This record gives sequence, structure tokens and C-alpha cells, in this order.
Amino acid sequence: MSILIIVVCIALLVVLISYFKVNAFLSFLVVSILAGLLLGIEVSKISSSVQKGLGDMLGSLAIVVIAGAMLGKLVADSGAAQRISSGLTKLFGEKNLQWALMTTGFVIGIPLFYNVGFVLVFPLIASIVYRYKLPAVYIGLPMMAALSVTHGFLPPHPSPTALVAQFNAHMGTTLLYGFAIAIPTVLIAGLLYSKTLKGIKATLIKTFQTEGLPEDKLPSLANSLFSALLPVIFLTTTTLLNPYISDNSSFKPILIFLSDPAIVMLISLGVATFSLGILRGTQMNHIMNIFGDAVKDVSMILLIMGGAGGLKQVLLDSGISNEIAALLDGINVHPLVLGWIIACIIRVCVGSATVAGLTAAGIMLPFITRPDVDPNLMVLSIGAGSLMFSHVNDAGFWLFKEYFNLSIRDTIRSWSVMETIVAICGLAGVMIINAIIN
Repeated sequence: MSILIIVVCIALLVVLISYFKVNAFLSFLVVSILAGLLLGIEVSKISSSVQKGLGDMLGSLAIVVIAGAMLGKLVADSGAAQRISSGLTKLFGEKNLQWALMTTGFVIGIPLFYNVGFVLVFPLIASIVYRYKLPAVYIGLPMMAALSVTHGFLPPHPSPTALVAQFNAHMGTTLLYGFAIAIPTVLIAGLLYSKTLKGIKATLIKTFQTEGLPEDKLPSLANSLFSALLPVIFLTTTTLLNPYISDNSSFKPILIFLSDPAIVMLISLGVATFSLGILRGTQMNHIMNIFGDAVKDVSMILLIMGGAGGLKQVLLDSGISNEIAALLDGINVHPLVLGWIIACIIRVCVGSATVAGLTAAGIMLPFITRPDVDPNLMVLSIGAGSLMFSHVNDAGFWLFKEYFNLSIRDTIRSWSVMETIVAICGLAGVMIINAIIN
């Protein structure tokens, strides 16, 4: 009976978000309270359970997500992302424009949220399409694949960051595994698959083109790359150093401090504030306005994460999580695959990768204690599943369709199939790494 209640509650969540268009945060709160009532939690304790889950989730995420949004907004508004794009295009040359765009998407996709990154890089795609008379989808899809993969696989993006916190995974290790999976995934889903799409006719809407900053107003390429990628540099370096530093070493506490994601993001934000802002003559009040706008961009994402945390806590407090784990444990499917499947189903039904990832995480949480489950790989498995087959209930689908001015049929053929390839390749990469480390 308890399992049926959970199925009904998740179905209700899907219906509220996708059919009735109820805000995802409010939907999570309503479903969390209903689940608590139906699962027999004392009425007086339901509110406390939801609040604890919301607080625990936001407590571990707020600094990382907000600081990450501020850094990404500064990278965009300062012209650093534009400099990275133009610099890599020059580096790769005219014959390898797809490689240049794909690499650009990957690099600036690490600090930038997907929607921001999409709007930012589209003028570059448009300018190359018009200048070289090349098929728009063929040229643009590798870059969009890179943006999507970094959004779903790599911290400090909201969903993978939240999953790291929920599963008590290691941010640096997850990032290294994520890179190992993301790079071949982008090559297959973006570069290789785009070669089948040269026949798609797309007339880009000129309204969406922007002028960008003048060349002499842009920061240097070295400054742009360093400022945008400093969180990755920090996390990767501390993760690689950790095995070589003795627990008795006086440097160990410093290394632990510097490897904390919140500290990493704050240090990186401070450095970028100076290197991309103050050093280039930008007034502090203007920089703070940029940061304020960034918080507005991610506030709803944070609330959705908090709502998902409330539902997770209700499942834990009711004991149903263990019951679900016991039921699923009898299924002859590896937990990493099971987490991917659950995320896929929710993604296709709801449309939101973040909602899919966080909801699947709440269901899969009891499996993390099993010796054959690596929490870092579970983050990536669910992250990959949360990108499965984006279609008409996903804002990303319409963003791609309208900017490239495509029919729904061609959008499904290009964007939706690309996302499906990303999800499948992501799972394959997870299982390959799991076989290697186990």
C-alpha cells in the first residue's frame, strides 16, 4: 500500500507541474504534505519534517549555487565568455568551426547555467552561419550538446551539486568522473550526430542576434579562462593532491578547507570580482548589481531544490524509503541503472532535468549504503537520466526550436534525439568507470 501511495504522489507531482502548470516549488510542498498524511506521519510532525528537509537541502547548496550564479553572470557581462568564444574560434580555424564551438560551449558551460549559456553563445552561432553559409543546426548542435552535458553532469550546476550533497559524494571526484564521461558524450551526441543533420533547413531569426562588446573592451583570453575555470582548477587540484597528503600533515586541514565547494566558490568569486571587475575599472556598485540579478535568476531553482528536499525528508521519516529499497533490491538491475531509469521516466513526464534528478535521488538514497554503489557515479547516472528525451514539456526544447526557427518535427529530430544520445552515453560511461574501479 505504501508503494502505491508513493506512485500516486509522484504521479500527482507530474500532473501538477506538467498539466496544471503549477509552480514546481509549490507542487513539491503540496505533494510532500500529502505524502506525509497518507504515509502515517503524525500530523503535528509533517510540517517539521518538510521544513527540516528544505533547510538541510538549502543549507548545503545555497552558497555553492548562488556564488556559482554570480560567477557565471560576471563571466557573461564582463565579456569574458565572448572572449573565450572568439579566442577558441581563432585557435581552431575556419575548417574546424564545429570543434571551436563545441569547445567553447564546454568551457563556458561549466560556470554558466544552460539558459544563460544558450542565449550568450547563440549570436556566435548566428554570425558563423551567416558568414560561412553553413547549416545552422549542423554547426550549432555540438555547442548545445556541450552546454547540456555540463549542466547535467558537472558541479557547480544545481542538479549535480544537489545530488552530491544528498548522496554525500565527493565534489572533486564527481567532477573528475564527470569530465571523463562528458567529453566522449559531447563528441558522440554533438559532433558525430550533427553530421546526420546537414539537411535540416533553419533560417535563424535575426532578432536574437546581439552585437556583443567591442574587441578592445573585452578582458584578455588568459584572464577570461582563468576566472571562469578557477572553481574547476581548485576542485581538481585539491582532489588530486588529497591522496598524497598524510592525515598527520599540518597541511591536511588547509587542504580540506580549500576543497570545500562553498569555500572554493567564494574564493573564485572574490578573484573574479577583482580580475574581471575592479581590475578593469568596473565600479563595485555595478558588480553588485550584476550579482543581484544573478540571484534573481536562480532563486526559483533553489526553492525547487528545497521543495525536493522536503519530499525526500518525508520519505525518510515515514520509513518508506527503506521499503522502496527493499522492493527494488529484488529487481535484477544494478542500482546505477535503476537510478538512471527512474530519472529518465520522471524527466520525460515532467520536463525539468532538475526536478527529475532530485526526485530520483530521494528514491535512490537508501541504495547509497550498498558496497557496490559509488555515490559519485550515482550522481552522474541520475544526472544522465535527467537529460533523457527533452520534448514539448521542457523549456529547453522551445528555446532550441524558437532560436533556430525549426518545426517541431525537426526539433525532435535534432534536439530531442541529441539529448537522448547524451543520456545513453552518460549511462554507458558510468558503467564503464564502475567496472574499472570495482
